Amino acid sequence: MNLPETGFLRLAQILPQREVTEAEAQRNREAAAALRAEALAKGVKPKNDNRPCRARSATPGLIPGSPTWWWRGVREGRFPQPVKLGPRVTAWRVEDIRALIDSIA
Repeated sequence: MNLPETGFLRLAQILPQREVTEAEAQRNREAAAALRAEALAKGVKPKNDNRPCRARSATPGLIPGSPTWWWRGVREGRFPQPVKLGPRVTAWRVEDIRALIDSIA
């Protein structure tokens, strides 16, 4: 992947993404709806279910690893700190990711 000179990358652009079939995405949507309904029936706030709800093809990513591994590295200072672009949007500066890749290589 050619990185732009400047800008931001989301975690899905940094780490590899596995393929999600339409059938799996549909099962995830149904499970999430059931969890939301159950939580609302109990009068509690529904938990965020992070299972993918859209089909997608696999992508290799720039750095091999899992999101848990990545966030642990961010917390421990091994990886760059993210930038909040909005209340639900977290990204990393391209320059920081390029420097990380160079230091690994």
